Formats: sequence, structure tokens, C-alpha cells
Amino acid sequence: MTTQADLVDHELIRAATHIAATRCQGDNHTMAAAARAEDGRIVTAVNAYHFTGGPCAELVVVGAAATQGIYDLDTIVAVGDRDRGVVPPCGRCRQVLLDYFPALKVIIGADDGPRTVPITHLLPESYVWADHQLDAEQTEPAGTS
Repeated sequence: MTTQADLVDHELIRAATHIAATRCQGDNHTMAAAARAEDGRIVTAVNAYHFTGGPCAELVVVGAAATQGIYDLDTIVAVGDRDRGVVPPCGRCRQVLLDYFPALKVIIGADDGPRTVPITHLLPESYVWADHQLDAEQTEPAGTS
């Protein structure tokens, strides 16, 4: 029988944990993220904390993936420094991840261990910005693109 725990990408958690332990130093970088592309590659990144609202590790990983030609992410996880373990994405990251990757799976922590959930479970009944963009392209008058 397959359980939810069997579906957790432990290699992805290990990758993020390694980055958190080796690259998060001081108050500027306190979170690491790792994402698996649909082709199996793993992309990692750290946040860039700043009092003005620097980007979270999940958003940095989206940009890092794009620089490597990866535009389809399958699964993502964030891990805190100082052995804080798996941390769920903040509200802003949930919205961005949903908009970029509506089929994305997210590993979140729980008292009974990590589990994998669809991004749509973390942001139910939400507005999907990408849907608006598709509508705008379809209704755009001829000759205006």
C-alpha cells in the first residue's frame, strides 16, 4: 500500500537541508529551497532576506531554475537554517507558485513527518493569475499583439 509518506521526495529534502546547513550564514540567508524539475534535475537556492522584503528561497529557486532553462517544476520544499526542518511556503510564495506551476507538489512539515500536497491545497479557492493572462490573450483584438 502506498502512503502519503511514500510519496515524499526525501532526496529533495536532503538537498535543501544541505544547502541550509552549508550556505545559510547569518541573518541574510536563513532559508533554503530545493525543487525538482519534471526532467528530474534538482535546483537549489537560498532566500535573500532584507528588511524591505527580499525574496524567499522558493522564489529564488524559480529564478534559478529559469536561468538553467527549467520552466516546469514538479515538487518543491523549503528548509530553515539551524536545523528548523521543513517549513511551508508563506502566502506570497503560495500565490506565486500556484500562478507559475498550478500542478506543483509542495513538501510541508508536520508533527508526524513531512508530507506532499498539491499547491492548490495550500491556497484553496484562490485567484489564479495565469488564468487571467490566458483570457487576455484570447480576447485581445487582432493586430494588437
